[in-house]
Amino acid sequence: MATYPLPNGDLKSLGFASKPLDHLDALIRSHIDEGRYPGAQIALARHGKLALFRTYGNARTEGGIVPATNETLFLLFSQTKVLTSSCVWTLVEEGKLSFMDKVSLFLPEFAARGKADITLQQVMTHTGGFPSGDVTQATWTDHKKMRAEVCDFSLDWTPGSKLQYHPRAAHLVQAMVIEAVTGMDYRDAIRTRVLEPLGLDNDIFVGVPEAKQNRCADTYAPGPRDNSAAFRAAGLPSGGGFATARGMAAFYQMLGHGGKLGDVRQFSPRLISYVSRGHTGEMGDSQMGGIPMHRGLGPHQRGESAHIRGLGTIGAPTVFGHGGADTSYSWADPTSGVSFTYLTNYMQPDPWHSSRLDRVANLVHASID
Repeated sequence: MATYPLPNGDLKSLGFASKPLDHLDALIRSHIDEGRYPGAQIALARHGKLALFRTYGNARTEGGIVPATNETLFLLFSQTKVLTSSCVWTLVEEGKLSFMDKVSLFLPEFAARGKADITLQQVMTHTGGFPSGDVTQATWTDHKKMRAEVCDFSLDWTPGSKLQYHPRAAHLVQAMVIEAVTGMDYRDAIRTRVLEPLGLDNDIFVGVPEAKQNRCADTYAPGPRDNSAAFRAAGLPSGGGFATARGMAAFYQMLGHGGKLGDVRQFSPRLISYVSRGHTGEMGDSQMGGIPMHRGLGPHQRGESAHIRGLGTIGAPTVFGHGGADTSYSWADPTSGVSFTYLTNYMQPDPWHSSRLDRVANLVHASID
């Protein structure tokens, strides 16, 4: 079992003001009291130390109440995307691929339906042109079939001509590239190439083993949801990861400190600088209501725009991170050395969701001294 890599620190010595964090604690408790979500976790870290880790409410509410604990794993939804992309980064740093390579170089069948010239960079910045692509449930346990379905994706618009969030398709492509280059199941590649070296393989899972699934919180939503063992084991590369808040805060500590966590150098500072900057400028994302999302090659950046999703209105322009559908966000602030994760287990639709994310992030930014 991995040993969690961050030592404990205290808020005062790490330069946090307590009042905004007290307001954050009260805000989360009020959300739970109002029935907005059954449970939540937050984690706050700075300069390689864990400053705050709190768990609230319940992991499960149907079939008997199960309180959430610090060992509870929450569904990450699209926060998983950065984990999948980070495995691609390892292959770039080994010279096994380039961000400017065409996907069809590794997946020749991907050239079908006019996709021959799409690059990894386009896929990773959500400018690839196939946002509606998805796979069937049969592919969860048959990755040969997954590759076939991914390669058969159809274009929705001309690659590179616009920015539109690819909810599932982009990271399914990345997963299949990972498998083609490494010869490994992408879930195993993410674990062995990224999570294990960081000491995070007991706190972050892309594909939860059966023996660990009792730690998973159920996820609730106004509509259908999937809390099955099959879904948890599948570890879909776009949105199937599970983690503790402290695990994701440590992962973002690594990202925010130029690819290093403690004594472990996972990525070079230049790679982290490249993948975390805004590659799409002020292009509006049509999936996000036209907001410029400043997409990187995995996370997205705060930038200078008036509006941004999830990273906090008052955050520094270089803050970067990623959210999970209607539930959560994680981010790193390279200017302060701070990383933060907020996880919940109910999918709250907009406008409430985006409004609460802004409040949550702003309270953390306000606490940074």
